[in-house]
Amino acid sequence: MKIGFDNDKYLKMQSEHIRERIGKFDNKLYLEFGGKLFDDYHASRVLPGFQPDSKLKMLLQLKDQAEIVIVVSAEDIESNKMRGDLGITYDMDTLRLMDAFTDIGLYVSSICITKYGGQAAADQFINKLDNLGIKSFKHYKIPGYPSDIARIVSDEGYGKNEYIETTRPLVVITAPGPGSGKMATCLSQLYHENKRGIKAGYAKFETFPIWNLPLKHPVNIAYEAATADLNDVNMIDPFHLEAYGETTVNYNRDVEIFPVLNAMFEEILGESPYKSPTDMGVNMAGNCIIDDEICRQASEQEIIRRYYQCTCDLKRGKDCKEDLRKLELIMKQAYLTPEDRLVVGAALNREEQTGHPASSIELPDGTLVTGKTTDLLGASAAVLLNALKELAGIDHDIHLVSPNAIEPIQRLKTDYLGSRNPRLHTDEILIALSISAASDKNAELALTQIPKLKGCEAHSSVLLSSVDEQIFKRLGLHLTCEPKYEESNKKYHKH
Repeated sequence: MKIGFDNDKYLKMQSEHIRERIGKFDNKLYLEFGGKLFDDYHASRVLPGFQPDSKLKMLLQLKDQAEIVIVVSAEDIESNKMRGDLGITYDMDTLRLMDAFTDIGLYVSSICITKYGGQAAADQFINKLDNLGIKSFKHYKIPGYPSDIARIVSDEGYGKNEYIETTRPLVVITAPGPGSGKMATCLSQLYHENKRGIKAGYAKFETFPIWNLPLKHPVNIAYEAATADLNDVNMIDPFHLEAYGETTVNYNRDVEIFPVLNAMFEEILGESPYKSPTDMGVNMAGNCIIDDEICRQASEQEIIRRYYQCTCDLKRGKDCKEDLRKLELIMKQAYLTPEDRLVVGAALNREEQTGHPASSIELPDGTLVTGKTTDLLGASAAVLLNALKELAGIDHDIHLVSPNAIEPIQRLKTDYLGSRNPRLHTDEILIALSISAASDKNAELALTQIPKLKGCEAHSSVLLSSVDEQIFKRLGLHLTCEPKYEESNKKYHKH
């Protein structure tokens, strides 16, 4: 895959910049971490070369100075809010994050329960943390937040919150997802630190939007597409423009809350250290783009993928009509159509030729490979085999898996496991290919090509089963689907 982002330069620049920011305060900085601290696949898709664990690696360069506080909202615990990408609740993800950070050598000092109001589920979680020997602190909902500054910055507001005890210069505030109360936690800590005579600082580390890229740069538009459900809108930072005469990009929530934040800083610290939301940020990603065109193209593909994902969610019954309207507008702003995704046309043309569902994969060298539905294989399984053949230089007519080997698997599925569909899914064909590789050199060669599929684009002319979707995801393929079911009589649901 072509690289558009210098990851090593990013790690070095980012950690140096955060060290600088710590030095500007009383050797105590609360750093709000927006987005995902690890597994940041959105960033790696729109900035080819950015590693999904870059932020973690950067923090590891500061690990002797840093500690982590994980913030989770009592309201999210009470409502069993789920992380869509992982399918686990926010309270469980809090523990998962704690394990993940600890495993790589980062120090997690405590967990803060925000928006606490005596919720039973939150109390159960706090008890669980106590039993596990994990320190936790409670922060309460403040009436009039965020507009009633006099009340918020007082003993009745932040003063009521429990003071989170920290020991290191850099305190990273992170959370399982948005709306957890990270910023409020930082500001509450500033209030308490100031009362203790420590002039602590606050900064924000948010990868997107990238402040020093143009407002309508595809990388920034892709961020809007990714957050269509949050109603985030990128905008010129008016405070930065007024203060410095420089055009920078921020997003609506930070711009809207800045006057309030500024007033809070003045109330807590005596004066505000920042003139704009952009000033608060420490993100260096924009300085590490080494090929703008590659990042533009990658971001355009991400925008189209987000659009397709929403059309499929709508077909599966999710209430996301408003999100789709926003994504259609974003597509227009970026001057994109589904046809700008080459795998779409390839899959739809193959379906039209065969009269059956089809899939396509674009290989790293730009070659488009397709697969059709047959009696033995689903289109997704077929396109995977065809792609591996192409990558290995194996003739298309050679069977990597013998039809005689497929037939017993089909019999197992239909006669013994009760499946009505005898065709092999992607996971089943990969297992069959692995078995064949033990005695067939071509199958063995094809199997070794699997890592080359990572980062390739793929499209299916129909909605895929959850099994096939998961296999494509685990292989690192960027999959989109047409919002229709394979069976013409299937309108509402697909397992």
